[in-house]
Amino acid sequence: MESFQKCILLPLILTASLPGLGFCYSITKGPENATVLAGSEARFNCTVSAGWKVIIWLFQGSPVLTVLSSQGSVETTERFTSRNYSTGDEFTSELIIHNTQLSDSGRIECSIQQPSENNFAFLSVQVNGSLLIKNSTLTVKDNQTIEIVCEALGWAPAPDIAWMTNDSWVDKSSYVTQQSPGSHGLHNALSTLTLTPRDTEVLTCLADIEALPSPQNASVTLIFDNSATENYYSEDNTSTWVIVLAVVLSFLGIVLLVVLVVVAVRCCLKRRGSTYQNEIRKVSAEKKKEGGLEDRQRSGSENLGYIPEELWNTEHSSGLSSLPPVFSKFAGPDDNLHISSVPKARPQRRPDYPISPKKIRNVTLV
Repeated sequence: MESFQKCILLPLILTASLPGLGFCYSITKGPENATVLAGSEARFNCTVSAGWKVIIWLFQGSPVLTVLSSQGSVETTERFTSRNYSTGDEFTSELIIHNTQLSDSGRIECSIQQPSENNFAFLSVQVNGSLLIKNSTLTVKDNQTIEIVCEALGWAPAPDIAWMTNDSWVDKSSYVTQQSPGSHGLHNALSTLTLTPRDTEVLTCLADIEALPSPQNASVTLIFDNSATENYYSEDNTSTWVIVLAVVLSFLGIVLLVVLVVVAVRCCLKRRGSTYQNEIRKVSAEKKKEGGLEDRQRSGSENLGYIPEELWNTEHSSGLSSLPPVFSKFAGPDDNLHISSVPKARPQRRPDYPISPKKIRNVTLV
């Protein structure tokens, strides 16, 4: 097909370039760079001054379309067509490239077979791939930090990712975007947004490339669950109260144990003190009892039949002196009889105090 196009266009180019025609014309406005999406049309305009004879469009260095002033456009393929406009003394040829592909990116040239400037431009074909957020709806709790992942697949070039929340732009520090190469010259991007919702929000992920008239977007709704928040707070309060109750009970248990120990120690000490006091009392009572017995033993009871020794000796001496002298038959008359009074032993007293069956004391008073 390309060889056929060259065979047709070559004679026309040679004819237009023959010397001696005496025409002088130029390109007044050449084509401009264009960026389009794959599958769409790309248009380039070339404006020449009056007196032109031929305009040749070259795509990536190869002629694809020729416009003759005498015959009009010569189209050799359906992908490359043209439209022509005339304004005063100027003529404009518009090249239309249909169903552009990523491989169509390159140089587009408008030639009039004369030296001219600004006679070429560049075509950039871009591909917008898919954009999705895995979960379309999320339920979140208060103070819960979540991560939302937005995935862009099959883009050329790699898209710029941005986030919005309730129609407000999210700060770039809140999300991280990573790019990676894909298949067939395409690119992938993965953007992760980290945030802590305070209310029900609509998050939007936007992917943008130059060829898109507006960024491609995907949205997710964050539902703020108040009941979950209440349950969270109640669970938190419950756990807090459980901890406090455990601490209080532990403290009370320790205090009770200390009190029990103190009471037991005091009881033991008191028991030991009472035993000691009882022993002291018993010893004191025994001492008092022994002292009473000694006093009673010392005082004794009065014996009415008791006669003092002096009186007894005197009475007996007087009785003896009144009696007639008795002489022994063995004694002589001259022998003096010496009579001595022998003191009579004092009869023992019987104690008048009760005698203990356990202890027997014998007291002899002289």
